Parts: sequence; structure tokens; C-alpha cells
Amino acid sequence: MRKLLNEELGRPTIEEYSTMEKLPVAIVLDNVRSAQNVGSFFRTADAFGIERIELCGISSTPPNREIHKTALGSELSVEWHYHPTTRQCVEELRAAGYTIIAIEQIEGATMLNNFEAQPDIKYALIFGNEVEGVDQAIADIVDGAIEIPQVGTKHSLNVSVSAGVLMWEMFRQLK
Repeated sequence: MRKLLNEELGRPTIEEYSTMEKLPVAIVLDNVRSAQNVGSFFRTADAFGIERIELCGISSTPPNREIHKTALGSELSVEWHYHPTTRQCVEELRAAGYTIIAIEQIEGATMLNNFEAQPDIKYALIFGNEVEGVDQAIADIVDGAIEIPQVGTKHSLNVSVSAGVLMWEMFRQLK
């Protein structure tokens, strides 16, 4: 088998991408400390047509060399906003009609394999800090939580890997 060249993939330009229909999903980064993780969020959001990324607290914002290393330019195609606090972001998204979902190991969380995305709902998926996860004060105000089933000894994934799993599943269910 022959690998395809980039020119053969039929990818849209940034201008074409900006007018494409996006999934009704906002990705919220609750104090994600690694700029390279932030860049991975951008690249994955671009791949799956995610509506936007909300960067909160200490999360780095473009333009940033470390973000660009992993985003590879997708920080230019994916809409993003910065919020000084995650709480402020959650309040704004809730007022705009989003259902707020923490991606976290929380009592009562729905296992991802049991989650069914509804096409008429706008989702805000909150991903937490690499060490602390989603802040408890934010977990206290979400509408629900999704947990990724795991069987290994660590019971955790890198936050950008978790994001890839969730964005793929939203894409699979809603596209």
C-alpha cells in the first residue's frame, strides 16, 4: 500500500474550515499547565471539527511557541477564548445553553461506553489540570461527568490523550 501525500487528502484551507459546520462541543481547559498539551487539544479539535476551545486560568494561549509545536498551525483554525477563571467560563457557557460535563473520575460519572450524545444538545467538556484534575469547586457545579473506563494500574491518562478519546467519541456519535 502507498501512503497518501498531504495534497491527496483533500483537507480544507483555514478559510474553508472556518465556514464548515462544527460539532456543538466546547472544550474547556481548567488550568492545564503544559502548553504542549494545550497544542494537542487544538490539533485534535481541528481534526474532529470541534466548535471551540475555552482556555482558563494558567492554561497557555496562542500565540505561543510551545503550543505551536504540537498544534502545528491548528491554533489558527480552531476558535478559542481565554477566561481568567474556569467558573466564569462555565457560567458563560451555561448561560449560552451548554450542558456542562466534567471529564473526571467523580461519584456518579457515566462511563464513556454508556454515554449517548444527543444531537440537539450543546456540550461543554471540561478537562482538568495534569496533576489535580478538574477542580472540586468546578466539579460541584457541573451538570454531569464522564469517565473513561480503564483497567491498568495507573487509572489515569494524559489529559490530551483523554481529550482525543472524548473528541473522537463525540465526533463518532454526532457526525
